[in-house]
Amino acid sequence: MGNPALEVADIFRAHGSAWRIAQRGHLSLGQLKVMSAIEQCRSAALGGHVLRCGGCGADQVSYNSCRNRHCPKCQSSAAKRWLEARQADLLPVEYFHVVFTLPAPIADIAYQNKAVVYGLLFDVAAEVLLTIAADPKHLGARIGATLVLHTWGSALTHHPHVHGIVPGGGLAPDGKTWVACRPGFFLSVRVLSRLFRRRFLEELLRVHQAGKLQFFGEHAALADAKAFKAWLAPSRQCEWVVYAKRPFAGPQAVLAYLSRYTHRVAISNSRLLALDERGVTFKWKDYRVKADAKGQTRHKTMTLAPEEFMRRFLLHVLPGGFHRIRHYGLLANGARKTSLALVRELLHVIPAQASPASKDGQSVALPDAAPPAFVCQHCGHAMHILQTFLRGESIRAPPDPGCTP
Repeated sequence: MGNPALEVADIFRAHGSAWRIAQRGHLSLGQLKVMSAIEQCRSAALGGHVLRCGGCGADQVSYNSCRNRHCPKCQSSAAKRWLEARQADLLPVEYFHVVFTLPAPIADIAYQNKAVVYGLLFDVAAEVLLTIAADPKHLGARIGATLVLHTWGSALTHHPHVHGIVPGGGLAPDGKTWVACRPGFFLSVRVLSRLFRRRFLEELLRVHQAGKLQFFGEHAALADAKAFKAWLAPSRQCEWVVYAKRPFAGPQAVLAYLSRYTHRVAISNSRLLALDERGVTFKWKDYRVKADAKGQTRHKTMTLAPEEFMRRFLLHVLPGGFHRIRHYGLLANGARKTSLALVRELLHVIPAQASPASKDGQSVALPDAAPPAFVCQHCGHAMHILQTFLRGESIRAPPDPGCTP
C-alpha cells in the first residue's frame, strides 16, 4: 500500500509557519516541538540510510522517523514493538473492554490541567475497577487492567476518556484459585459509574484544596474554594458515562484491538481527504447518529480552516513524560511476571514464548540488516544498509540510475 496522498505533515508545512507567528505566546513548547517533529519526519532534515535489497539488488533512500508519539507516521512500528511484548501476557480467558469518560465541564478544566486531571482519570478508573471486582457481591477477586488514554473525539474535539482492557476474572483473596466472571458479563456498569463519579469528584476537590489546579480565562474564578465547590455541584447529579462493550472474541482479538488503540494519535493520515482553498477535509464518525447494519450512516466528512485543524490537532499533545498506557493490579509492571505465572499455573496453561529481546525489551534485529520495516518494494527481501547519513549531511553517492527512492 502506498503512502497517503495527504498527510498531517503537509498541512503543517503549508500553513504552520504563519500560524506559529499568529499564535506566538499561545502555543506551548511541547506543541511547537510536535509541529516541528511532524514537519521533519521522514525527510532529509533528520538524516537516514541508503539501502540495498539482498534479493534484486535495488537501492533505496530511507529517511529517519521523528519518533514523536503524536506523529501519525511513527506509531505503527512503536505499536508493533509494544504488542510483541504484550503477546506473552495474554491469558486464555475472556477479555472485556470498559470505557470511562469525563463529562464535558470536567474535560474543560482537564485541558488546563492535563497532567493532574488525566492522572486522576487513570488512577480513579483503575481504583474503581479493582474495588468493585474485589467486592464479594460482584466478583470477589483481585483483577488486572491495562488502561489507554485517548483525549479526542472523531472530529478532533477534546474528549478525554480511558479504554480499559480487563481479563475476565482474577485471583481469589487467598491467591489459591482463579475466579472467573460470568460468561459475557464482567461488572455492573451502573455500579462502576456511581463509584467513578463519587471518587473522581472527591479526588478533584482534594487536588484543588492542595493548590494543584490552575484556571484561566472564563474559569479563572474557580480558583476560589467556594466557587469551585458550587461549580462541581451539577456534576454530582448528572450521569457519568462508563461503557462496557461485548467481550472480545478471544485473546487474538484483544491484540488486534490493542494494535489499533494503544498508539493511536488524534487523526491518522488515512482520514485526510483534501487540502485546498476551502480548508482541510477529513472523514469522521458521528456517534450521535444511530448506525445502520454496516455502520455507514455515521461516516461523514468535515472541512475546517487549516488554522482550526491545527488548533484541534494540538489540543491532544500530552505533557512531557506523561504515560498514556498504564497497567494496574495483576498487570502492574512490578508484579506482572509473578502474577501471570501464578495465574497460568492455576489455569494449567503453558506460557507463550516471547520473541528474543534486548535489555530494553525491544526485538533484536539482525546485525547486518536494516530494521524489519525496511523491505524491498520490488521483491520483498530485506534491505541492507550501505550508508548512514546524519542530520544536515548529504549522501556521498546517489543510488544507481533508474532506482526508485
